[in-house]
Amino acid sequence: MSRTFLKMNGLGNDFVVIETLTQPFNPTAEDIRAIAKRPNSEKGEGGIGCDQVIAIDPPRAEGASAYVRFWNSDGEETGACGNGTRCVAWLLMQSGKKDAVAFDTVAGRLSGVMAGDKLVTVDMGQPGLAWDQIPLAEEMDTVGIELQVGPIDAPLVHTPGCVSMGNPHVVFFVEAPVDDAFATGTGSLVEHHPLFPEGVNVGFAHVAARDHIQLKVWERGAGLTAACGTGACAAQVAAVRRGLTDRVAKVEFESGALTIEWREADGHVIMTGPVTMEFVGKLPERAAA
Repeated sequence: MSRTFLKMNGLGNDFVVIETLTQPFNPTAEDIRAIAKRPNSEKGEGGIGCDQVIAIDPPRAEGASAYVRFWNSDGEETGACGNGTRCVAWLLMQSGKKDAVAFDTVAGRLSGVMAGDKLVTVDMGQPGLAWDQIPLAEEMDTVGIELQVGPIDAPLVHTPGCVSMGNPHVVFFVEAPVDDAFATGTGSLVEHHPLFPEGVNVGFAHVAARDHIQLKVWERGAGLTAACGTGACAAQVAAVRRGLTDRVAKVEFESGALTIEWREADGHVIMTGPVTMEFVGKLPERAAA
């Protein structure tokens, strides 16, 4: 039995979105990898191609419009995805003809409101800041942990901040924006560092002004992506904790920008950004389980 999917993206961070109301979706890691594999026109190989796969399930609790699951392209289920959350919120608001929506994830309840034409504001909840919430392998002050990459006397990056946005993030502050080669080489090394028992998303943040961060993120299980919503949230929280930015800042990727507020009143992180609907398609039989 074939299954319909939606291909969407937030600032180029792209997703295969599957609604499961009429047909349950219980994929294996191999199924997810098959869906996420980028097409190769020369070899005639590959799946749909995406950074993450998202399933929108029927709600499991009162007050929620859905229960949402996320998988990275390597097949591992993950707790949160900021750009994907905006896409889900937009879909649920469109289908329900609402201006606001709430839904549950393994990381907790999230909510979104329409902020304009295909522009969505999502409440990502409170960040986890304790060492065992990240989690780290040992107790450290997450404002700046003891970690460096490069020579001891001249590290390339060092003393990053750590934040959990339902998934673990480490944020290195750099003097200038880094290139893809640096982010890939350093990010892939840090992602599997023993200090992070669950792996980690690795951000490289350049604070251009108190309301402007330039960011590149190596995502756990997905690699270098065009944008990372939870990475943007983590970078802003880490920057505010160090006194580098104000509570509201534009977090800019090469593909576009998000507005991130770490709200002082309740400690919630509020993210505003665009969503794009690319196309509707049918999953191959082998991946429609």
